[in-house]
Amino acid sequence: MHATPERIADRYELVDTISTGGMGRVWRGYDTVLDRPVAVKVIRPDLVADPRLYDEYADRFRREARVTARIESPGVPAVYDAAVDKDKGSLYLVMQLVRGVSLADTIDESAPMPVPAAAAVAAQVCAALAEAHAVPVVHRDLKPGNIMVADDGTVKVLDFGIAAVLRTDVTRLTHTGSMLGTYAYMPPEQVRGAPATPGSDLYSLGCVLYQMLTGRTVFPADYTHFQLQVAHVEETPSPPSAHVDGLPEDLERLVLDLLAKDPEDRPATAQDVHDRLVPHLPRPDPLAPDKPLPPGALPDPTRPYRRPVPLRPRATVPSPTKPLPSTLVDATAATPPIAGLAPGELTEADGHAQALIGEGRFAQAIGVLDDVIDPAVSVLGEESAQVVELRLLRANALAISGDARRALPEFTTLADILQRQAGPQDERALICRQQAVYCMAQLGETTRALHEAEGLLERFRRVSGDRSEDVLDLRREMVLWRLRSGDTERASSELPALYSDLRAAYGPGAPETRQVADLLDRLGRGRLGRSRS
Repeated sequence: MHATPERIADRYELVDTISTGGMGRVWRGYDTVLDRPVAVKVIRPDLVADPRLYDEYADRFRREARVTARIESPGVPAVYDAAVDKDKGSLYLVMQLVRGVSLADTIDESAPMPVPAAAAVAAQVCAALAEAHAVPVVHRDLKPGNIMVADDGTVKVLDFGIAAVLRTDVTRLTHTGSMLGTYAYMPPEQVRGAPATPGSDLYSLGCVLYQMLTGRTVFPADYTHFQLQVAHVEETPSPPSAHVDGLPEDLERLVLDLLAKDPEDRPATAQDVHDRLVPHLPRPDPLAPDKPLPPGALPDPTRPYRRPVPLRPRATVPSPTKPLPSTLVDATAATPPIAGLAPGELTEADGHAQALIGEGRFAQAIGVLDDVIDPAVSVLGEESAQVVELRLLRANALAISGDARRALPEFTTLADILQRQAGPQDERALICRQQAVYCMAQLGETTRALHEAEGLLERFRRVSGDRSEDVLDLRREMVLWRLRSGDTERASSELPALYSDLRAAYGPGAPETRQVADLLDRLGRGRLGRSRS
């Protein structure tokens, strides 16, 4: 059985630990009210164990939350909630949970990074810093470990919780005399103990950009902490071109300007740095194919520039209203040992996820399935019956919860697997393709959705006839997509037959029939409206 997670404020469940830092622990959590995963930062219990200091730390923590919440940037995880649970002695901050890979891991695997990728990361960091510096807040510990490249390629700057607030009416959040920052990325003025400024963050960004472009830290990795401090104050760094060929001269000049010892010799603002990075960013190409990342691949930070976020479609596409037909899997069948999973954990995860879905806790069900599917695939293979059933369950949960971007590649892959296993007319394979098409439309890819739907409609008709529920649903959605894309003439030509078939299948008062009747009236088909009376 799954252990009951600890719950804070009778709302936030603490699932597992993400990281532990000086001020506390960050948990992957779950918001039971809004059905969404969250990150929950809980201050270290030993820091608030002394009742004489509790109020001081509570005030400090509230202040941290308010400061962080004022940074309104897509590049900084949103703050959802902050509270003090005096009965439990807990202080907690609830934030957006970011799924992705830390820049530190990205550099370890792929440095030196291509210029467009490095520029894309740095430019997105600049956007976040510009918003923070306007609050005004200085990060003071910018480093690859505090930068996350999310799965969609967006970059998030983490841990503004140790930020120094520049406003004079706010007490510093750190202990007097403590030194914040990581030595490899620490600006000279911070080494000397002088107050950090926005220019201090830009120096640290220069260290990060240098490492992305060269695969090396600015000063040797084997330096001691003391040697690193001396180097930041006194040593001139080698130019990036000493370590890698072909770097644009203006980009190298920017890196060296950021690493200037005197803050006044650095670029004036994060916006200025961003502007100098623009020539090295990839050009927008929204019509280029946008293939999902294969499992294990690193997120692509250039994606937000190549494919700017499209407008949300005017009309929403309904989520699937019925689950995919299930093929029973023998829960008692012997399963080879799977590293990281206990015996029987796949069956337990299946039942747990189904129960959560039944309660409307889709995000938590998806998390349960995410934890077991990859280990299962590595041992059983992606086409094993157990893996397919778990992935079907996850795909449905993703679609019903509105996460079309993750659901689309999942439905497409499952349709291919089921078609190989049971043939092109397999009911579950067809329904997976149908849901994939719906996801495309939900993501605004209307032309692609219509193209895929044309062939799928004929396959459905051969299997179940022209008035089956699946065929009628798909025909109705296709008409709506044509209207959305401006093809009013073809939509108008398809509406009368669709209305006739819906009326015969569901009756004149059914919501689907009435929707199409309203469309006919709006398109000026008055005589058809009279014939329906």
